[in-house]
Amino acid sequence: MTQKTTTFLMFQNGDAEEAMTSYISLFDDAKVVHVERFAAGEPGPEGKIKHATFTLAGQEYMCIDSEPVHAFTFTPSISIYVACDTEEEIDRLYAALGEGRQALMPLGSYGFSTKFGWVNDRFGVSWQLNLT
Repeated sequence: MTQKTTTFLMFQNGDAEEAMTSYISLFDDAKVVHVERFAAGEPGPEGKIKHATFTLAGQEYMCIDSEPVHAFTFTPSISIYVACDTEEEIDRLYAALGEGRQALMPLGSYGFSTKFGWVNDRFGVSWQLNLT
């Protein structure tokens, strides 16, 4: 068996499905691979995401809705990095992911990139966008 790593996103407010749907709407070659929901009587809100797998641009991600509230959430020290091929793509993704949010680094020219932006989305997930 070959080892594999996958980014795993835990949502605490029942936002897993909304986040997953939002993300797959923004990327080419994106799809929901599998969804398992909490059933009545299970230790989670009925119908919420017990476990889901989805892909963005061919990369696999997993997500869940966590029933227990934890003393932690997402942090920008771990982020999803997206290499964008065009200015239109980086502008579109930055606008959609950063809608109503404060940028960690506004879209701009930095010493390491001609166009780069870093933002936390409305679900708290951090995204770094770079024009390649």
